Amino acid sequence: MDENKNPAEEARKAWEAMQKNAANFQAKRKASHGGGNGGGTGTFDGKKTVRMVILVAVAIFIAVTIFTSFYKVSEQEQAIVTTFGKVSDIRGAGLYFKIPYVQKVTKVDTTTHGMPIGYRSSDDPYDSYGTYEGYGSGSSYDTVEHESIMITKDFNFVDVDFYLEYRVSDPVKFLYASSDPKQILRNLAMACIRSTVINYNVDDVITTGKSQIQAEVREKLEEELTANDIGLQVVNLTVQDAEPPTDVVMTAFKAVETAKQGKETTVNNAKRYRSEQIPEAEAEADRITQEAEAKKEARIAEAEGQTARFEKLYEEYVKNPLITRQRMFYEALEDVLPKLKVVISDGEMKAYMQIDENEAPQTATVTPAASAAIREDVADDIPADVE
Repeated sequence: MDENKNPAEEARKAWEAMQKNAANFQAKRKASHGGGNGGGTGTFDGKKTVRMVILVAVAIFIAVTIFTSFYKVSEQEQAIVTTFGKVSDIRGAGLYFKIPYVQKVTKVDTTTHGMPIGYRSSDDPYDSYGTYEGYGSGSSYDTVEHESIMITKDFNFVDVDFYLEYRVSDPVKFLYASSDPKQILRNLAMACIRSTVINYNVDDVITTGKSQIQAEVREKLEEELTANDIGLQVVNLTVQDAEPPTDVVMTAFKAVETAKQGKETTVNNAKRYRSEQIPEAEAEADRITQEAEAKKEARIAEAEGQTARFEKLYEEYVKNPLITRQRMFYEALEDVLPKLKVVISDGEMKAYMQIDENEAPQTATVTPAASAAIREDVADDIPADVE
């Protein structure tokens, strides 16, 4: 914000200085000549000097008036023109004319400015309550505890720093709606920050809740600026840092943060292992289920086939039992005999010959008692119809 000097005041001061110089000059002239003649000469010279002073003063006044009648507005500014103290116009970039001594021009910077909350630059010329437009390279930062120390939902203290970016949205209201709009903005921002941080636990403020906190603070601050209508607009608000207020507590919180990260890593590994194992287990379960279904279908088909075969065999048996029994007997012998040893007997079972395809024939003598036992066993195995 830039205010022009009053040309009338400057002209008045110049006139008084010239009158003083003229009086001193006249006194010196009188002192050097002395007497009445010298006084007459001094009076004549004094009038001439006064006329010269008046002409110079008028020339200076005209020059100042012409010089201050024009003003230039840059691209980053807006000019507020007041006529007899009342706003008459708002000018953008360009070169303009104003009525001297009637109109006054005040320029307002409309670019984006920064305001740190909770910390200051050590080489900043303002005090801890001032507004800061930027920092030089290599400057260090100091904590402002009455702004940064806050209490959380779980009754812990936390040190939080914010950086607020703002711009002038209405230059007229910025100049005349309040006496100190920047300080009002700082107070509103601090109130919104504290009313938001109090709703979060200290762990959330330091770790995972920063983005949500700064979004809520910005929304509240925009509402407050709209309600107060001081001609300022929020451009951006970010959380610069959040940490415990003491080194001991900070160390403990770092340990907690490390433990949380370890927990998240373990949980992620477990989830990855589960995502790998579950598909394999499901595939194995599907394979076992499919094999069981296949065996089930095979056993059912086999049982149905045997059932159909038995039913057909029974139908034939009912038609001709003797032939069917003989056929069944022969089929049974075909299944059994290849697994038995063949014995050729002489009929009286006094002697028999054992035949084995892998061994040479052997002849053995059987006693009458053993012969009778063999005949009984063979007779029991032969169906009655075959006999």
